[in-house]
Amino acid sequence: MITQKIGARIRELRTQLGISQEKFAMKIGMDRTYFASVELGKRNISIVNIEKIANGLGVSLSELFQNI
Repeated sequence: MITQKIGARIRELRTQLGISQEKFAMKIGMDRTYFASVELGKRNISIVNIEKIANGLGVSLSELFQNI
């Protein structure tokens, strides 16, 4: 499922930065429980929130969707 693939990719990039879910969610102005559910692939996340996450990770949208 696409939501799980995106969530796994976000988790991969976040862990490469060495930042916790809580700190990352605070950094991008997102609720931690919402962000956790995104990483688990349980949310049909909006493009606006995808852009927030990509910006917080310091990657382009194309890099975020790489290999998905």
